[in-house]
Amino acid sequence: MDKELIELNEEAKADGKKYTKKRFIYPKILTRLNQKEQTALVGPRGSGKTILLKQLLAETDSAFYVSLDTSNPSEGLFKLAKELSGQGIKLLLLDEIHGYPGFDKELKKIYDFLGLKIVLTSSSSLTLHELAADLSRRVEILKVHPFSLREYLFFETDEKIEPMSMATLADSARSRDYYGNVHGAEAHFDEFLGGKNYPLSLGRTEYMHLFKSMLDTIINKDLLRTGKITHEETMNVSRLMTFLGKSPAEDMNYTSIAKNIGISKYLAEKYLVLLQKTFLVHLVSPQGSSVMKEPKVLMAPPYRLLYRNIDECIGALREDFFVDSCAALNLDMTYLKTNRGEKTPDYLIGNMVFEIGGRNKGHSQFKDYKMKKKIILTQPGMMDESRRPLFFFGMF
Repeated sequence: MDKELIELNEEAKADGKKYTKKRFIYPKILTRLNQKEQTALVGPRGSGKTILLKQLLAETDSAFYVSLDTSNPSEGLFKLAKELSGQGIKLLLLDEIHGYPGFDKELKKIYDFLGLKIVLTSSSSLTLHELAADLSRRVEILKVHPFSLREYLFFETDEKIEPMSMATLADSARSRDYYGNVHGAEAHFDEFLGGKNYPLSLGRTEYMHLFKSMLDTIINKDLLRTGKITHEETMNVSRLMTFLGKSPAEDMNYTSIAKNIGISKYLAEKYLVLLQKTFLVHLVSPQGSSVMKEPKVLMAPPYRLLYRNIDECIGALREDFFVDSCAALNLDMTYLKTNRGEKTPDYLIGNMVFEIGGRNKGHSQFKDYKMKKKIILTQPGMMDESRRPLFFFGMF
């Protein structure tokens, strides 16, 4: 075995011991160690997947860590796993698996012939989505999302807050009681929107340059590695992100983006689907069957802030936050599409309609729209029969 791999494993173990606090997903990962299937931790760059692996390494007997983003085993992954298995290793931790060519075949052999338990990470769901049919019975995917506001407050202030629920959100009396218990969290909401939703920003006062670096890596390395875009196309993807970042959230779809950056609608859709799978954008489908099926495009927070000051894009950023939170909660969400210029509630979740905005949002948006529950999410927060603080969606 390479001496470097042994040294890096020891460094990773020492690093893991430094992090005493655990992400909320950590107990779920531990539970997965008792299952036969391999576990894939998939989430955006900077969401803390590497730290999770190092914490597992530090706290689990007979484990070994390999970072495939920085070094590949010279003898191959299967041979390394076989050697480690012979030395009594039972848990193999593979960081950034998409950095290893042909990893699917190696994982299949390890699963079928060695019986090693594997926990792997990837900052791109692209490859895993494509290989899902072959790996479906061997790998369970766990999404590692950025912090919720509630989890951020746990790491930043040690505060342990009871989680919000959709039932509480729908009930005005229960929401009012909950607000009374957690209203102090609202004071941290603006800083959270400004980039504190990622673990990499903990303990830092300057961190937006890290998001710029991650964006460049995703476009110029991760997307290129998939073989789905050419080097020349990376310029189109960068221009697309710039246009999104500098534009309001309204009417952002394949057609409007294609028109404004001078590419075909086909290419706009292709790039946006890739960007969604690398966790940079969200595509929200319209409600109903009589409208054109072009999704609305939102950015994953805080990437919009690479292009505009927070005061210039606060409305779009709040909408980014809402959609990002719903995606993390795996909520089935659509947006409500009407004729251009007409006011409409923004989003539909189950039998509830949500409008996102500031303190001045009123009931007129809901006129003639018949739903069981209609909620205006405000920032700063307001509480009445139909209004709730927007930050509630960070408290689940």
